[in-house]
Amino acid sequence: MPCTPSAATTSIDPGSLVVRLMHDHEVAAVRRLVTRAYAGDFELSAEYLAQIEAVDERAREHEVWVAVDAATGALLGTVTTPRPGARLSPVAREGDELDFRFLGVAADARGRGVGEALVRHVMALAAERGIRRVVLNTGPEMLAAQRLYDRLGFTRLPDREHVFERPDGTSFLMLAYGREVTARPAGARS
Repeated sequence: MPCTPSAATTSIDPGSLVVRLMHDHEVAAVRRLVTRAYAGDFELSAEYLAQIEAVDERAREHEVWVAVDAATGALLGTVTTPRPGARLSPVAREGDELDFRFLGVAADARGRGVGEALVRHVMALAAERGIRRVVLNTGPEMLAAQRLYDRLGFTRLPDREHVFERPDGTSFLMLAYGREVTARPAGARS
């Protein structure tokens, strides 16, 4: 999987956690991790579950990153970003924004800073690519993720939010968040 050398890995707490591109042989493990992360928090429609599980397809078109315990090699989390010049969803404006999707952390790794490390990695990628803002969508029931985004200085983008209609006729407001990357994220280490 191609990537720039400086974006290939991000170490958080040296010797403890490494963020790197997923290896081909990890597709099934990443699929299990992200599916369990999402299914553990809320009920998934068959359509959304299929999107979550399509790790191999995402890796062909985009960049699938993993957070790995450096000592054991255990996969702790994952996030997907677009390749340079592309975007994952309509929430990102072409050319000057980087969006990310499918941020998931293994249940036994939650509360250890894995999600934060992955989001900081996305912000570092944006800065490296000369992109001014990181944006994302999240559902209203993803409260832990919303707390993370708030803590890292993301703000709501109401003009990019929309009502999502489920196949069963129910709906919810798909939230949008964004953060400029010109400044260092709140609490970033030097």
